[in-house]
Amino acid sequence: MSTTVLTEARLLDPATGLDTAGSLLIRDGLIADVVQSGPAGIPEGAEVLRLGGDCLAPGLVDLRAALGEPGAEHRETISSVAVAAAAGGITTLCALPDSEPALDDPALLQFVLRRGEATGSLSILPYGAATRGCQGKEMTEFGLLREAGAVAFTDGNHAIGDARTMRLALSYARTFGAFVVQHPAQPSLARGGAATEGELATRLGLPGVPAAAEAMQVAQDIALARLTRGHVHFAHVSTAEALELIRGAKAEGLRVTCDTAPPYFDLNETAVGDYRTYAKLNPPLRPESDRLAVVAALRDGTVDAIASDHQPRDADDKRLPFAQAEAGGAGLATLLGVTLARVHAGDLPLLRALALLCSNPADLLGLPCGRLAAGAPADLVLFALERAWKVEAGKLPGKAQNSPFDGRALEGRVLGTWKAGRRVFG
Repeated sequence: MSTTVLTEARLLDPATGLDTAGSLLIRDGLIADVVQSGPAGIPEGAEVLRLGGDCLAPGLVDLRAALGEPGAEHRETISSVAVAAAAGGITTLCALPDSEPALDDPALLQFVLRRGEATGSLSILPYGAATRGCQGKEMTEFGLLREAGAVAFTDGNHAIGDARTMRLALSYARTFGAFVVQHPAQPSLARGGAATEGELATRLGLPGVPAAAEAMQVAQDIALARLTRGHVHFAHVSTAEALELIRGAKAEGLRVTCDTAPPYFDLNETAVGDYRTYAKLNPPLRPESDRLAVVAALRDGTVDAIASDHQPRDADDKRLPFAQAEAGGAGLATLLGVTLARVHAGDLPLLRALALLCSNPADLLGLPCGRLAAGAPADLVLFALERAWKVEAGKLPGKAQNSPFDGRALEGRVLGTWKAGRRVFG
């Protein structure tokens, strides 16, 4: 029986509001005891780690990341994702299914689950493709995919634009106790766009995506959630108009949830600058008014979680004219640091920020992690709240280096990560 005591820590548990000096007792991969405001009794033979007062919180639960593998291993592999995730304090990650091939077959989901377990540092929970090949047409076998380990259903970065198909997806998912994750962009309006439609896109000569494309898809799917009594979850919400619709749906009592990603509360469309392709994302960066609306929604509970929205791209994907370059940004190693920037700016309390990264996504998925409690998995992150560092593309952990935050100075650095009680970083 292996026993570890992590002591002299600032314990932070967003699930209970705990913020105090204390210690954790870990036994056989689980939290055995949480000792507040005093030294823990040290069992005989236990390994003792003194943490110098740094912050100890539940490991991050990332609702949305692309793996690269299978099909695009030149961009990222499951092994390299695990390295980057551990460096970012992420211990559980939900993998998007729009890979090549798409995760529309039970055997492929099992492959991803096994490869995640083999890393020893990261639980990878695959989404099942909602439609064959994530093409938005023929429904997949939800029951078989759920049985094989699908945590929910989505077509990843492909919107399910057809209302009848989305209605079926919501109804089927409800039958199997799951939800549907939607990429909120009305496909015919968003197609071919490279930046948010407006003055900046016009000045740069870039094809624009109207911000209304997001709200239009959200409005349609809220109506379908009302019709089916199904649960729709909107990914990487980025506009004030869509957030107001989601706020209203929640007030109505509909089963509607959403997440956003760090670029949409830390950057605005000016980050595109002089055709900076690292800042070409999907959805595109928005005007400052939308960024402020996302921050307000994080604060008031409209947004349920913050996801990395990790989209690995290699140099050839980005070294193209802006309109032709691939959209997407690497986000694993920067997830905590960029979120903590909102804490340092006074926009979010620390425990609220951690709830969006840990307990809220765990609760959404029905997982036992994301909290500091006896019996919970000892999946943990240790970080120095004030430690400064700089994001440098080319020096990030993992394969993907296409960070929209390249050059950004941050405060809040991951010092250690534990998975099932075993230290996997730091």
